[in-house]
Amino acid sequence: MSDTIREQISLKCAEQDIPLVGFASAKIWDTPLFEPWVPPQFRPLAIWPEVKTVIVIGIPVSLPIVETAPSIWYHELYRTVNALLDSNALRISTFLNAQGYSSVYLPRDGYGSIGVLLEKPVAFFSHRHAAYLAGLGTFGINNMLLTPQFGPRVRFTSIFTSAEISPDPVMEEELCIKCMRCVDVCPVNAIPPGMDYPDGIIDKIACATRSEALLKRFISPCGLCIKVCPVGDDRALFQREDLGIYDEDNKKFASSHSAWKHVRSYGGR
Repeated sequence: MSDTIREQISLKCAEQDIPLVGFASAKIWDTPLFEPWVPPQFRPLAIWPEVKTVIVIGIPVSLPIVETAPSIWYHELYRTVNALLDSNALRISTFLNAQGYSSVYLPRDGYGSIGVLLEKPVAFFSHRHAAYLAGLGTFGINNMLLTPQFGPRVRFTSIFTSAEISPDPVMEEELCIKCMRCVDVCPVNAIPPGMDYPDGIIDKIACATRSEALLKRFISPCGLCIKVCPVGDDRALFQREDLGIYDEDNKKFASSHSAWKHVRSYGGR
């Protein structure tokens, strides 16, 4: 039965063009894999005691659009992907309920607004950790989850279900190559030099403060650290394997720079 439900969920994701789906046992949160680990109150069983399996789905944000960030284009893409994650997670939980497995979806964010993050820079559940435990990727220096397919250019959300579904193995190969591009590009120095997740600590307040300022201009989120990350098959798809494209003085890519400048000049205050 476990394999049948797993196949049905995977098929539903394929039908809805959701490229990433993974499964993790709720109990794996109780086995710390690195320090600092997820505190007990943020683990699935503490949030919904009936949960047996956490299903994680992921939808990418398109690299060429992220390259215009901060911009209205990326702002609207981000909103659209978030809405798709929420609606599809709800559909999956509704399907599981109809099959007799009590299930609930979690919102892709759990903090209400960026202003709230400035007071308490954490959500009630981490989809990044859920995606890691569901075998979808590994953490990068910028505290984002890197995936083989899209690097950090992907958004996640989760579904809690009472169905016991065979889990995916945690990915063992580290995807981050420690190039430090995310450190160098951060405009508010939120990623300390020499930091290596999970040992270091991202300055979430500095990051959220920038996001709040961009939101007032309708051009959030920032997106710079995920733009320059070299990890991800999407770089080949969009012919972005030469990272020299992000060097503003590189005249070889002048047409791209001009295009990004054009997009950034419209749609936001």
